[in-house]
Amino acid sequence: MSTSAAPMHAEDLRGLLEAGAPITVLDIRTRSDRAEWWIPHSIHVDAYDALARGDPQALTGLDIPVTLPVVAVCRAGVVAQVAARYLADRGFRAFYLEGGMKAWGQAWNRAEVPIANPDFAVIQVRRTGKGCLSYMIGSRGEAAVVDPAVDPGVYLRLAEERGWRITSLLDTHIHADHVSRGRELAQRTGAQLFLPAQDRARYAHVPLGDGDQVQVGNATITLLATPGHTPESACFRLDEDVLLTGDTLFLGGVGRPDLEATNDQAAMRARQLHASLKRILALPDKTLILPGHTDRPVPFDGRLVGATLDVLRKEEEGLGRWFDGAHPSGPDAFAQWILGRLPPTPANHGEIVRLNETGTTPPAPLEALEAGANRCAVS
Repeated sequence: MSTSAAPMHAEDLRGLLEAGAPITVLDIRTRSDRAEWWIPHSIHVDAYDALARGDPQALTGLDIPVTLPVVAVCRAGVVAQVAARYLADRGFRAFYLEGGMKAWGQAWNRAEVPIANPDFAVIQVRRTGKGCLSYMIGSRGEAAVVDPAVDPGVYLRLAEERGWRITSLLDTHIHADHVSRGRELAQRTGAQLFLPAQDRARYAHVPLGDGDQVQVGNATITLLATPGHTPESACFRLDEDVLLTGDTLFLGGVGRPDLEATNDQAAMRARQLHASLKRILALPDKTLILPGHTDRPVPFDGRLVGATLDVLRKEEEGLGRWFDGAHPSGPDAFAQWILGRLPPTPANHGEIVRLNETGTTPPAPLEALEAGANRCAVS
């Protein structure tokens, strides 16, 4: 008779990993599934198909310490139950991740952003299971949230820890990979919701144009119009030394210009993106670039996902190739290059865009709607 195995909720696993608890996370998915997204520091064994067939030898020879709890992980949490039962039969304290990687897509952690100005603080809030990066800016008891992408309760708890009251909510653009939590946060806090000026969002908000500012305590947030990824895409400059780049510029790539666009529109946006990147590159070398996404799971190490502009200029392939002067090129050649390197489109992006434009409540659980890795970058 098989020994029972217990479910583990994604939030409980997140807490254990954040605390550095001794635990083994065993990813049993296929190699192709794991290649797209995984849990930081997990161990992989390609046993999904064998376990799905009920093969009791699927995990034979697995070299993991029996003294540590082990959490089996699959796509949706079903086959992982089989793995966990087999492990429990072998004497492990075994669990399976309830909801699998779909549920893990909502997991998050944080990092402090080093800020020289003592008048305000910035927290980077990272969806480790999705790659979305959002930011809390706090000053003199007030706070703004930029590109809110995790459960609103996360931001409310972080604000309470710091003695902040959330007064402003800002999105850098209409997102295609996740449902913005800005509207729900606005309802729960009474905070003002700001968006770059456009005619897409059909719910109450304050439009911001190039150079417009939002004040949060002693912190001034200035919009820098950077169309390309979308027509309304913008960056937010903070204290002259920090730039929140949304989906315009990442650490390893730039924003794709083709989502919800015809071929001609995508080419036009790519040329706009070329001009927007040149505008960013005109900023001081030591400007700290804080992107809106990363293409790798974010470890629970507290290390910032960010880099100064001079580092990106030297190390990032796209910027180094097209903007360092060694390979002069105009917007047309840039558009041809970027449109030839587009990754697969994000899952459910059309529905997510519609929800972010209309402000309606998602008809399905966000775990299913937002499942999968981020695909908004071209590198």
